[in-house]
Amino acid sequence: MSPHSSPFEQLREKFDSSELECRRCGFRDSDSGWRVTTSGSRVRYQFVCSSCHAVETRELRL
Repeated sequence: MSPHSSPFEQLREKFDSSELECRRCGFRDSDSGWRVTTSGSRVRYQFVCSSCHAVETRELRL
């Protein structure tokens, strides 16, 4: 984790390092990561399983 990262980047890095297993099929994807999008007062983190294409979403409201 970079000391110059924003809190949102730090949270994405946490997800990337610990939550890359699909809850639907159990596939552990070490080659992809969480995507981050923002819209006004929301920050959305999404992980798409490369095996079954299930989408895991976490959303923060500011």
